[in-house]
Amino acid sequence: MAKNAPPRWDRKMQQRLARGEAAALGELYDRFASLVHSQAHRMLDDETAADLVTREVFAHVWENPDAYDPKQGSMRSWVARLTHRQSVRRLREDDGTGEGTGAAELEERVRRATAAARADYIVASMPAPLRDALELAYIQRRDYRQTAADLGVTEDEARRRLRLGLQLLSTAHTRPLEGSSPPGYGRPQ
Repeated sequence: MAKNAPPRWDRKMQQRLARGEAAALGELYDRFASLVHSQAHRMLDDETAADLVTREVFAHVWENPDAYDPKQGSMRSWVARLTHRQSVRRLREDDGTGEGTGAAELEERVRRATAAARADYIVASMPAPLRDALELAYIQRRDYRQTAADLGVTEDEARRRLRLGLQLLSTAHTRPLEGSSPPGYGRPQ
């Protein structure tokens, strides 16, 4: 298989959606609904808005299956990009509701929401040993010695995993280079 070719499942899913197979949409929903909803909720901090974005993303996929370009990345990346765009659009629309948010404040909210979504993606896609170490240290409040004991690794290994995990997470707050996409969002369109 070519290096840039999408996974077989992605190609077959796109073909099924293009044929109008409702079962394909259900399968896609089952696979990515939690990703879409959690990303939208993280960005919007509103359950109702996240539900709406989830419906909008899957409606867009259903109505525009040919908009997915396998050369731009996986189906998962495409769905994540759609979610990000819809969430940002909703944030900007909500700004027009009279809450008095200025353009600079709105852009800061979009930037923070984008960084939070990137951080979620980075944590979800990092290797399990790094994610487990971070969870023990930062969610369960274990120090590196306790983390090492809980994971059954040396203290040096626990520190290494924590350091690598934090280095990965630190990239969530950096702006991507011009013309590139944030981590987890495939190539730019």
